[in-house]
Amino acid sequence: LSTQSTHHQPYPIAEHTRQVSMSKEILSIQSNDSNKNNKAVANLLPCRIHHDGPVGDASTFWNPIQSENGKPVAYFRGRKLHGTTVKLPEHYQGVVMEKSDKVETQQLEDNGEEAEGDLVELGTMDVKAEFDEMVIWGHESSAEAASDPYVRSIEEWLTVAESIHSYPSSETKTGA
Repeated sequence: LSTQSTHHQPYPIAEHTRQVSMSKEILSIQSNDSNKNNKAVANLLPCRIHHDGPVGDASTFWNPIQSENGKPVAYFRGRKLHGTTVKLPEHYQGVVMEKSDKVETQQLEDNGEEAEGDLVELGTMDVKAEFDEMVIWGHESSAEAASDPYVRSIEEWLTVAESIHSYPSSETKTGA
């Protein structure tokens, strides 16, 4: 998840790479404008799947619908699933990324001076889509924040992300 907020330093996802003053980057996130229109809904289904190959068209086995009460419902391998939608806070942006085969390198620095010829390979990820909500699926009932560890962990992570990416307010700095 990337954040942008009025009391945050902006981190635009479309930016090629973000320079960190303490150290060199090890990951490059690539995004192009055509992916800005690709909207997705992230789905979290706690289960084990003993398969790591291609699956073909997802619509043949995954087709969530809205029930009469407005909650998402889906069937997966014959089991009814109940969904709980968790919206990302305002100014947050979720992205779906895929590892890229593109190789990027950067110059290695040694004591503030560039060492000629020492290149370090960067990991590269391509942004494929963006999302602003997630659906957490439960097997027998809807996942609720009070009892579901997945909903709770997402909500707690968003709180942690807010804390680590924000700056102290003037009240905190003055001790008020």
